[in-house]
Amino acid sequence: MRITVFGLGEAGSSIAADLAAAGADVHAYDPADVATPDSVARHESPKTAVKGATLVISATAAKDAQRAIAQAWSEMKRGTIYADLSTAPPGLKQDLADTAAIRGLVFADVALMAPVPGKGLATPALASGPGATVYAETISALGGKVEVVSHRPGDAVARKLLRSVVTKGWTSVLIESLQAAEVQGDVHWVWEHLVELVSGADETLMRRLITGTPQHIDRRVVEMESAQAFLESLGVPATMTAATAESLRRIQDAGMPGGVPPA
Repeated sequence: MRITVFGLGEAGSSIAADLAAAGADVHAYDPADVATPDSVARHESPKTAVKGATLVISATAAKDAQRAIAQAWSEMKRGTIYADLSTAPPGLKQDLADTAAIRGLVFADVALMAPVPGKGLATPALASGPGATVYAETISALGGKVEVVSHRPGDAVARKLLRSVVTKGWTSVLIESLQAAEVQGDVHWVWEHLVELVSGADETLMRRLITGTPQHIDRRVVEMESAQAFLESLGVPATMTAATAESLRRIQDAGMPGGVPPA
């Protein structure tokens, strides 16, 4: 099987290397000055890279996703699986699927659900879109781990982005708290306390934090406004703390939104 990979960055190079090691005939294109994995045929042109490919994997940044599919669109044969691994928003994934359909390509929206280094092709992934099933079967046969979500483009990346609201937001909150703790001189205590909190987190804690919000909303608003004022007095940007206070004020005014699954 001939597979083309667009993008030989951290994710693309690792995936391309594993595909080649699994026995695939791997070709690649990347205009950047990056290394080429062993056993991967690097091309100077995206159009030559895709000729004869059964599967084209685009491992570019979201801002480059449209350019990636357009760069060799006319050279890809009808029926080629085109898998976009970027974290583009669902609407853009649908646009990519529409573009692919005009050429007769079979589009797969793929969301990588863990860091690729150290896992490569075996990185857990979700797939949606018309080509999700055949992509999952193809990659799984070569050592990948792909779960099909649906046949609607954007559903896979939507799940990843919904999770990212927490994982990336959580990271920013931790950084903000630790930055303030360093200024205050309490960084070791705060670090140990946060590690204990994170280590003990489970569904019971999640439900208590969320369902307890309406009951304690007034106190929580005051507490976060105090936290914001404290961080600002330390000279620490309180971006996440201020956003939390604003979110709680909205709940205070409009009531608690839904979204918590029944126990």
